[in-house]
Amino acid sequence: MFKGSIVALVTPFKNGMLDKNKLKELVEWHIKNNTSAIIPCGTTGESATLTHLEHNEVIEIVVEAANKKIPIIAGTGSNNTKESILLSQHAQSVGADGILMITPYYNKPSQNGIYEHFKVISENINIPIMLYNIASRTGVNMSAELIYRLSKLKNIVAIKEASGNINQISDIIEKCDESFVLMSGDDALTLPVLSLGGTGVVSVLANIAPRDVSDMVKAFQKGDIKKARELHYKLSNLVKAMFLETNPVPIKTAMEILGICSGEVRLPMYKMDEKNIEKLKIALKNYGLI
Repeated sequence: MFKGSIVALVTPFKNGMLDKNKLKELVEWHIKNNTSAIIPCGTTGESATLTHLEHNEVIEIVVEAANKKIPIIAGTGSNNTKESILLSQHAQSVGADGILMITPYYNKPSQNGIYEHFKVISENINIPIMLYNIASRTGVNMSAELIYRLSKLKNIVAIKEASGNINQISDIIEKCDESFVLMSGDDALTLPVLSLGGTGVVSVLANIAPRDVSDMVKAFQKGDIKKARELHYKLSNLVKAMFLETNPVPIKTAMEILGICSGEVRLPMYKMDEKNIEKLKIALKNYGLI
């Protein structure tokens, strides 16, 4: 389940409300386009501005729409341990195949505090857990030593690594058993992470270019390094365009331009600056999407 191209799915809105029909369509579209698994309610899914009711509803809709045709890894992280447990238990109860757990944000807990946070959650659910390390958003980094400790817990089996630190990524893969999986949490680093022993990527870009992201990972895994490298460079400028502003504003704007879904985001996220929209359109055109 924790391999290949996993899409960090956007949450489509319409007039401030969940666009449930569009959400179902996106799931079906990813099934048809070789995406390996789907993560609803992650950072790209604007989990921070979903109510608890909406959060649970998104996961229910995605699980039902997937109908076991593709694994669903539900984002259930929080800076409140009890809240994470409740969200995770709900995801498990409605049929999610695994969960994605971000490092507690804002609180800035110690390494021991982070360990205990994930340990308690692990003890309260049975499905596999993928950790998510992204200090640029949370304010605290999980060290390679901490991740090694966590990898020994019963159902913590993978990590989405978005530290941007290749040395740390290498240390994690070296320290942990082969059964513990590391995936890139940064589209720009997918190929380097694969070369170090990573198994794939949790991708923002897969929201608009699912086949190419999937094909790059598959090419590398089949030993076709030339093709993987070609796709890496082909995707490169598009990846940069997806981060002209804070994710998920550019990706949702791109999806609207391409007619996939509305680009609507929730405050405090805000519509993309016009100058950046023009840069985004150029990147989409050069790629051949428009």
